[in-house]
Amino acid sequence: MKLETKRLILRDWNKKDINDIIEGLNNYNISKWLVLVPYPYTKKDAEEWISYCKQNAKGKNRSYYFAIELKSEKKVIGGIGIDKLNMFHEIGSDGFWINAKYHGQGYGTEALSETIEFAFNKLKLRRLESGVFKGNMPSLKLQKKFGYKIEGLRKKGFRCKADGKLKDEYITALLKEDWNKKYATNRFFIRFLPIP
Repeated sequence: MKLETKRLILRDWNKKDINDIIEGLNNYNISKWLVLVPYPYTKKDAEEWISYCKQNAKGKNRSYYFAIELKSEKKVIGGIGIDKLNMFHEIGSDGFWINAKYHGQGYGTEALSETIEFAFNKLKLRRLESGVFKGNMPSLKLQKKFGYKIEGLRKKGFRCKADGKLKDEYITALLKEDWNKKYATNRFFIRFLPIP
C-alpha cells in the first residue's frame, strides 16, 4: 500500500527503515506522548514494530500502518496509521508521530491530510477516533486544524511506556461530514500549495 503527497510517500514499513525508526523514536520528547513506545528505543523494538505491522496488514479488518518517507531525502521521518477498524460501524482509529528534527515544516499536516482522505474516501469510514495526552498541544492543534473535536477526557487513562507515568488523554474524533463541510473545499490548498 502506498499513498503520495507533494513531499511525502506513505508506505508499508520494511527492515531498511530500522535506523530511521530508532532515530525518530529514541527521543524522550517524542516517546513521552505515545502510549506504547518505550524509552530508550532499541533495534529490537524497531524490529518488533515492523513485524507487528506486517502481521496486521492482512485480513478483512486489517490495519494500515504507514512509514512517512520524505521524498527529497529518501528517509523515514515518522509514522502514521489507521487501526481498530470496524467496517460494519465504519470506524477506525488513527495516530501519528514525526521525528523531532522535522517538526514545524508541515509534514504532519501533509501526512494527516492524505491519511484522512484515504480513510474517508477509500476505506469509506464515517468516523476517525484518536486521542492526545493532556499537555501535547501541537498534536491537539493539528487535529483541530482538520476538524477533530474533543469528546471527553480519560483521566489517568494510560500508563505511558516511555516514562511509566499515568496520563490523562483527550478523546478526540472526526466525523466525515464535519471534515467535508469544513475541509473538502480547502483540501486542495492543504495538499498542493507550496509550503515554505
